[in-house]
Amino acid sequence: MEGKGESEVGFTDIETISDTLNSSIRFHLVTDILGFVLYMHQQIPSILQDLTLEYDVLNSEYAELETALLQAETGPSHRKHAARKREVRMGIRRLDKLMNTISSLKAALQLMITEFPAIQRVVLILGPSPLRPLHVCELCFSHETTASGGDFTRNRVVEALSKKAIRVLISKGAGSSFTAGPTKLFLLVQAPSSINLPLHFLPKRDFRYSKKIVPLKLRFSCRSKNLEREACADDAQTAKAITSHSSKLEDVIWFQCRHIIKGLASRTSTTEE
Repeated sequence: MEGKGESEVGFTDIETISDTLNSSIRFHLVTDILGFVLYMHQQIPSILQDLTLEYDVLNSEYAELETALLQAETGPSHRKHAARKREVRMGIRRLDKLMNTISSLKAALQLMITEFPAIQRVVLILGPSPLRPLHVCELCFSHETTASGGDFTRNRVVEALSKKAIRVLISKGAGSSFTAGPTKLFLLVQAPSSINLPLHFLPKRDFRYSKKIVPLKLRFSCRSKNLEREACADDAQTAKAITSHSSKLEDVIWFQCRHIIKGLASRTSTTEE
């Protein structure tokens, strides 16, 4: 996988030699870039993979300590385990809401992609509200897909594309500007208006964020199907004309995920200028 260039509508193109941008690729690219945005803007203290591992280890250790406390009802060993259990519980509480929200967002995104595997546009917004963003990252996918929407296995294509996308974002200055204190991350997905996932997504038919914000834009496509690029045209009229080829893509609107990630207060976010 290779290929990168600035497009006429502000997107940086990233191509893959894979035959399709299937459900798994789209899901993992969105979640990897989401984690990158959170970390680069000081909303989480370490990269998302490390944070997830830390949370899982803490939960495992907590369960082990509970068992150890039952086996050592009195004495120095009991006091040592009890003290460590309190420390671990504090660590879990610190991460609990964040990790549960991230897990819920991922589950919601999988449901959306299962319903509509050919998602083309995703927006990640960091700020107090979707209408008042501090930072915006737009992701666009060419609309070819062979996926049924149910397989989210991670593979080498995902790994390579994800690394390339993050390198491009860094080269474009992602994370170079400071975000003061914890803020929120919003996920919005374009999908047919007929999709009904009320527990996870709210329809936002006329969604637009402030024009004062210059978004970072990435467009993913398959080299063998490069002619599909125009499906991501910014112009709403052009996009409508393109998507009308397929009945599945008629009346595409924005949906906002109900699961909003709020960043953690951290030493980094309070000491940097």
